[in-house]
Amino acid sequence: MKKLDLKKTIVLTAGGTGGHVYPADALAEELENRGYEVILFTDKRGLNNYKGKLGQIENKAICSGSVVGKSWLTKIESLFKVGMGVVQAACYLIKKKPCCVVGFGGYASFPTAVAAVCLRIPLVVHEQNSVMSRTNRILARFAAMVAQSFRDVKNTPANAKIILSGMPIRAKIAELYAQNLKAGKKGDKFVLLVIGGSQGAKVFAEIVPKAIALMSEMEQNSFVIYQQCRKGEEECVAKAYDNLKAKVTVRNFFENMPELYQKADLIISRAGASSVYEIAAVGLPAVLVPLPTAADNHQYYNAKEFETEGAGIVVQQTEFTPQKLKEVLIDLANNPQKMKIMAEKAKKIAIVDAAKRLADGVESLIKQENV
Repeated sequence: MKKLDLKKTIVLTAGGTGGHVYPADALAEELENRGYEVILFTDKRGLNNYKGKLGQIENKAICSGSVVGKSWLTKIESLFKVGMGVVQAACYLIKKKPCCVVGFGGYASFPTAVAAVCLRIPLVVHEQNSVMSRTNRILARFAAMVAQSFRDVKNTPANAKIILSGMPIRAKIAELYAQNLKAGKKGDKFVLLVIGGSQGAKVFAEIVPKAIALMSEMEQNSFVIYQQCRKGEEECVAKAYDNLKAKVTVRNFFENMPELYQKADLIISRAGASSVYEIAAVGLPAVLVPLPTAADNHQYYNAKEFETEGAGIVVQQTEFTPQKLKEVLIDLANNPQKMKIMAEKAKKIAIVDAAKRLADGVESLIKQENV
């Protein structure tokens, strides 16, 4: 293994969910391109289980546990694990001597971040959503810098030192921002893209086909639909479109997302930070249906910022009915100028150089500490 330059080592700490992993992966690549050695501290769920840049760098498994929504016995056990994780992380940090630690939220990042504060190693916290997570609310009070994806983040401590970094997104999708995509309806057919997050969305599988079925045959025939669903449910979802005139492609996972973003006239999506910022970068009008079980209802607030700027329509899952969706789809399909304005508003929200902004913030902090 290559010997680390201890003066230029940066530790990233993140949990295993996509919202934490994507920005950590993007920052790891950006920092390596700038000559830093990057190490990942995660928990046993993520150890040696990452793809991309995070799968190529050295990583350490740190003991941790969640206390939210657990029984008292589990909470006590988790607190014990967290304490062990702080000691474990501190030992690694003393050995590696990083110039900075960057935390991306989630309970797996908490022990390493606490250890960094105790050792007086500069801590940067990145908050992906428009509502600061419980973990980050605690850490932000002690962090040297808090990088935020959204312009208005609720529950941010008053004394936090904030920079607006945006949410790092996939490079191939960020590249679409520079293209002069035709806003509004792009062809004879109305192309609808339905994306339900990494696990698919059962409610989309139930509601979207029923909404199309409520349309006239002529209206159905005008739609081309690309729909993501849960693994193993492809045949069932596809069958729901039997006897309808729309042309439909159902997949558990689409490999060609940049191509589909370019084809689509409209997207129906959840409202995770990565999804919202990808949609903004492409300049795609959106119907956003926030996941109602998201912590602190953060997907609703992510989506609401998109709607407030005029870039999309928010429909709460309780109101996401076939009749409501049919009305929204027909209205937008018949109003290309409305969709053009939504697309333009979406692009104004986009921050496509988020990884660079975050790396710049980390570097500026390191330079300040070394003055």
